[in-house]
Amino acid sequence: MMKRETLMQKLSDKGVHVVGTTEDFYQGYRLEADMVKGIWISAESTPQLFDYWSGKWANTFGVDPKLNTLVENSGWYFEWYDPGTMMIWPN
Repeated sequence: MMKRETLMQKLSDKGVHVVGTTEDFYQGYRLEADMVKGIWISAESTPQLFDYWSGKWANTFGVDPKLNTLVENSGWYFEWYDPGTMMIWPN
């Protein structure tokens, strides 16, 4: 599995708006010490890569197929939080 920081940089290089970590997103909530550490993405900032509402990328659940392949081949997966927010979690 690719290290989180390395994947965050690769995603940024591809034009993805990486906001921070899931720990940053959930700040203020009581977090468990062993919480899985993920990546927080602003999907609404890059509609050319993410489209929650469109069926054109139905096989990848609204994620550009090339980007989805990069993430999955790195040992991670995408999960929508809401139509404008995407999380990436380790497999």
